[in-house]
Amino acid sequence: MKILFDHNVDRRFRRVLPGHDIKTTREMRWELLANGVLLQASAAAGFDTFLSIDKNIRHEQNLTKLPIPVLVLDTISNALPALTPFAPIVLELLKRPLFKLLYIVRSNGEIEQLGAPPAP
Repeated sequence: MKILFDHNVDRRFRRVLPGHDIKTTREMRWELLANGVLLQASAAAGFDTFLSIDKNIRHEQNLTKLPIPVLVLDTISNALPALTPFAPIVLELLKRPLFKLLYIVRSNGEIEQLGAPPAP
């Protein structure tokens, strides 16, 4: 899976997500793009999902029109030790079909889905 890490995600987190093609906004030279434009650019560039820790995305974006699945880690810090416990949860989530929804990933393994449900 091709994943784009938001600028707030420690790039070293990719080491615990093996088997995926992961780029950062900095590597794509997109670190100055606002979230709406960034999500559009990531979808246009062929990314399968966008990973962030920005909990405000749910309030800043129209969740019924997301161009790409967005995973938000509900963590208190972007430091690698705080992110690492999310790796097994994220890896399991990435095995599922992902829809153009906002997925809030909690440290206890709970995943909240927000946005328009997929059409039958």
